[in-house]
Amino acid sequence: MVTIAVDGPSGSGKSSVSKAVASRLGLAYLDTGAMYRAATLWCVRTDVALTDADAVARAVRDMPLEMGVDPAAPGVVLDGDDVAAAIRTTEVSSAVSQVATNLEVRAEMKRRQRAIIDVEATDGFSGGRGIVAEGRDITTVVAPDADARILLTASEEARLRRRSLEVHGAADAAAVDATRDQVLRRDRDDSTVSQFLTAADGVVTVDSSELDLDQTVAAVLTAVERLGQWQA
Repeated sequence: MVTIAVDGPSGSGKSSVSKAVASRLGLAYLDTGAMYRAATLWCVRTDVALTDADAVARAVRDMPLEMGVDPAAPGVVLDGDDVAAAIRTTEVSSAVSQVATNLEVRAEMKRRQRAIIDVEATDGFSGGRGIVAEGRDITTVVAPDADARILLTASEEARLRRRSLEVHGAADAAAVDATRDQVLRRDRDDSTVSQFLTAADGVVTVDSSELDLDQTVAAVLTAVERLGQWQA
């Protein structure tokens, strides 16, 4: 069984890379950022004011969330509803930091994320082979004991271009400017409660600024092999 933890800022490519690595190694995949997005959507749908930290924390503790861990089709099911698309809307993206910076919410999310990781250690989708978990505090808080811990980073220019292509389907100046606030503000807000801009001790940094997806996946697999945890 192996646990691979991947952290990084917005637009670093951690979701696409982590899914590809999980597929290559036959592991489960956990998108922890999607959990915070689902929590934000849950609060919106249940009319919980995001400015009321205590109410948000209570709502998240009661949230009926199921996370799919198949890297080919992860899935996010909220109260029986597939919300994989709904959690990516601008409404959720612009509000998620209010939920993600709530320390009680983070504690609840850590509990849920650890439970998913622990299931994959013995059974689950991977049959006990393990999991690739990605987010912003996986290497330092959720799974500091992971077999391989990687910080996936990229230049601001590269990250904005990638997110602009993802959201707007273009990377011209206007599209990048439209994405700038969402990306940089989210990173700035979330960096107040988690460390994902610089690598902690024992965490390997992979800079994907000049790499395409396949090259970045190869670099992460090389890092995992170097740590002696897997032969890809």
